[in-house]
Amino acid sequence: MNGGLPGFHNAPASRAVVVATALFSIPFGFRGRFLELGLSYQNVYEKLSIWRLITSLFAFSSTPELIFGAALLYYFRVFERQIGSNKYTVFIVFSTLVSVLLQILALGYLKDPSINPLMSGPYGLIFASYVPFFFDIPISMKFRILGLSLSDKSFVYLAGLQLLFSSGRRSIVPGVSGILTGLFYRLNTFGIRRVKFPEFATLLFSRLSWPFSSNPYQGLPTTENDGSIPSHQGAHTATQDPTESSIAALVSMGFDRSSAIQALALTDYDVNLASNILLEAQALRQ
Repeated sequence: MNGGLPGFHNAPASRAVVVATALFSIPFGFRGRFLELGLSYQNVYEKLSIWRLITSLFAFSSTPELIFGAALLYYFRVFERQIGSNKYTVFIVFSTLVSVLLQILALGYLKDPSINPLMSGPYGLIFASYVPFFFDIPISMKFRILGLSLSDKSFVYLAGLQLLFSSGRRSIVPGVSGILTGLFYRLNTFGIRRVKFPEFATLLFSRLSWPFSSNPYQGLPTTENDGSIPSHQGAHTATQDPTESSIAALVSMGFDRSSAIQALALTDYDVNLASNILLEAQALRQ
């Protein structure tokens, strides 16, 4: 399970979320205090513990959940590379706030002691990301294991199911809230997809990712400001022609051959990342 180029190149917002999740999970979740962090009816509606709205967004309650959650957040950094850090930051804020609001409404409506407290962690962002993952990420490889037909996307779904059902209804409610939030974003509720943060917000995330600024993929451009596959002077130059199988995979998705070759050259022949760039360029031209 990977999200294209290694590391957090062109994904400073994703890096900030992963780091924040680890920093919150280690001192709080691993010390057996996670029951004090998750949202519950009593804490929200009776005690008005507003601080829990913040801590419950980042701290996972156990090591397995942190491993699966951090792996998924790392994989979904591909969306930041696809739409740019500014728009992805809007997606992070929107998915986090709306999913928390849905969880609060669910607690007030259900009043079910069995779901108290809800599981803490960035469930909203993770499961909101499954919506563009389902609709926008194409299948690039299919295979069979023990008679089951699987694809390269299957392992991402399996990791999400593990996280979704890790604690029964206590984890299902945050997960479903995240999926609904992802659908709201895709439907452009309140015109959210046209919102952009001031440039200093994006600059802040970029400064947080300064240790990763010098890497072999520094010349790879993002698609935030480009309407087509760019010709960038500092981009990675191919030393050999892309394999015909990679070109054929992109052509089979509906892209023309010349654009497929150029996208593969820009992404070091990564079919998944090349298809993401082509999809974004196609969306911008519509």
